[in-house]
Amino acid sequence: MSEPEVSLKENDNNTQKNMALFASQNHTLLITLVVFVIIYTLYFAKSLFIPIVISGFVALLLSPIVSFLKTMHVPRTFSGIALIVIIALPLAVFSLQLAEPAQRWAQTIPKLSAHLNKQLSEFDASFAELESAELAKAEQGANERPEEKSWFDWFSSDEPEQVQIPQKDTNAVSERIKQGGTEVLLSLLVATPLLLAQIAGCIILILFLLVFGPALFETFVQTFPHIKNRDNLLKTVSSIQNILSRYISTISMINSLLGLFTGVFLHLLGVQDAFLWGVFVAIMNFIPYVGSLFSVAALIMAGIVQYGLDLMALLPSAVFLTLNILESQFITPTVLGKNMRLNPLIIIVWLSALGWLWGVLGVLLGVPLLVSAKIILSQFPNLSHWVALAEARGS
Repeated sequence: MSEPEVSLKENDNNTQKNMALFASQNHTLLITLVVFVIIYTLYFAKSLFIPIVISGFVALLLSPIVSFLKTMHVPRTFSGIALIVIIALPLAVFSLQLAEPAQRWAQTIPKLSAHLNKQLSEFDASFAELESAELAKAEQGANERPEEKSWFDWFSSDEPEQVQIPQKDTNAVSERIKQGGTEVLLSLLVATPLLLAQIAGCIILILFLLVFGPALFETFVQTFPHIKNRDNLLKTVSSIQNILSRYISTISMINSLLGLFTGVFLHLLGVQDAFLWGVFVAIMNFIPYVGSLFSVAALIMAGIVQYGLDLMALLPSAVFLTLNILESQFITPTVLGKNMRLNPLIIIVWLSALGWLWGVLGVLLGVPLLVSAKIILSQFPNLSHWVALAEARGS
């Protein structure tokens, strides 16, 4: 091969390498742009996506029951409506029973904050008076001693320096806290119609998912030409649905029992609004690690309101901590098993991201979504490395 041909071949190889590198860079840039577009969409369309996600989880939870009733010749429409009514009516009655104590605490928290701020301001004022008295005593002692002026003192003023003690506006902070509490109540009143509309939309979407979802999915799989292994896809989706349904029902039952036992024990101990706190800790228990801290802080506040600054104020939080340790260390790992384990660092990072995207509801939905993603990935052998990363526990 002549030298020009070798040179031409090397140029072709270099050109192909440059094109491959350029294509790889474009592919990476495209993936990055797609990720940012998805994040942007999830952030600004959260009022649309959150009801869809909640409806999907509830439909997954009820779908096996509807399918079982279908085998007994019960129509999906009838079983779906019956299940929704059976679940929604007790929740509505329970919510109405808890509405009054919840509203009372919503009004109490700003007043408690203002009271604590007033006590801190009074403590600061007494400390400032004590400091002023000490300075006055020191100045009086200095005046009683014979004054010995140095050469530099001839150029200084003979008038004693007046110490200015800054006066704090104690009412400003209190008024701001009260104003903040009023703003919270007004925002809740404004958001109530939207919340009711979203709840109604969720109920309708759950019903349609239960009634028409399976048939729609089967038609999609059997009709669309680009799907090759149809039977395997149907089995995979059915397996994912069953595992997710078992997980959601199990974790919901565990958290409900934790809230029930917490409420019962607090009621037996004479704690006010015990069942409200039981519902609160049950909801917070959907958030690993962080939810328990919020529950402990709320129960300490409830204890201070009822018992004052006394050791008895720690009793409600101590009861919850005992039950929470039993649940998190023994019951939940035994019931769910090793397949549902997740790396704590991944959980915290994931909850932080969803909290930024969707707020409090994003944090509540974070772990079920993460477990769902892990279950879906575990059904595909070529993605097993992602499952191993999510389950990494260290030595």
